[in-house]
Amino acid sequence: MKVLVTGGLGAVGTPLVKELRGRGHDVWVCDMPHNEGPNYMRCDIGEYRQVEAVMNRVEPDFVYHLAAEFGRWNGEDYYEKVWKTNAIGTKNILRAQEQRKFRMVFTSSSEVYGEWDDVMHEDVPHKHALRQLNDYAISKWVNEMQILNSQDRFGTETVRVRLFNTYGPGEPYSDYRSVICLFIYRALHNIPYTVYLDHHRTSSYVDDTVRTLANISDEGRFKPGEIYNISGEEYHDIKDLSDKILAYLGKDDSQVEYVKVEAHNTRDKKGDNTKAKTDLNHTPTVALDEGIKRTIEWQKEIYNVK
Repeated sequence: MKVLVTGGLGAVGTPLVKELRGRGHDVWVCDMPHNEGPNYMRCDIGEYRQVEAVMNRVEPDFVYHLAAEFGRWNGEDYYEKVWKTNAIGTKNILRAQEQRKFRMVFTSSSEVYGEWDDVMHEDVPHKHALRQLNDYAISKWVNEMQILNSQDRFGTETVRVRLFNTYGPGEPYSDYRSVICLFIYRALHNIPYTVYLDHHRTSSYVDDTVRTLANISDEGRFKPGEIYNISGEEYHDIKDLSDKILAYLGKDDSQVEYVKVEAHNTRDKKGDNTKAKTDLNHTPTVALDEGIKRTIEWQKEIYNVK
């Protein structure tokens, strides 16, 4: 099958491309940087001409749409990019899907659950009036509504997946990256960081996330219109992440500031992954302790830290 992965050079896209190729698919990649490779095209999905050029060349049967601007603070500091890429970009991909009828997997986020303070089942946002708490979260919910509208108007076939705090090797550091990446980098380099005590997460190691994403393309797995939470099994607080990282590095918490709550951020993300287990054979295999260890060792190698 000919598969296109938008955002295929990213922290999730890169291992997903490798996994799909390992399963025998003809995989093409588009992303923002100039990059080598016969199956790669540079594309800003916010520009329809560039999307059209990719679609004309690749003519995909199946698209994994991962390309997005990511993160709460990124959505504040660079909101123009977030809205152009996430809203206009996804609309451009949907326009292509309406014309070409490829199947699609869209990567949404646990951020769409917003202020919900109970277990996050997939139907919660469709049954309750929720407030998403930042522009990134809002943009992902807008994307889901765009997909539903396209489905109703044009019969497009898309599966939405909501990723819960995917982490692991392959995620380069910036101030806008995920919490585990940020804590590890700053602890390694003795840079101060803040731990929010009243927040909890259900993190998912990248290999487990990617395997489940790839399963959706398997024969008989794709169910148009379905939504899946892809999360780990260990419900933990943010301080626990910091403590595990510091313990593995043999460091104390003298560089850590403890604050009760982070404004405009969901406090507790307790994801129910029952549907993904049943339909997609989602199988979390990497425990948090082991995943953190692997991620630390990867960062030490990449950033040449002894």
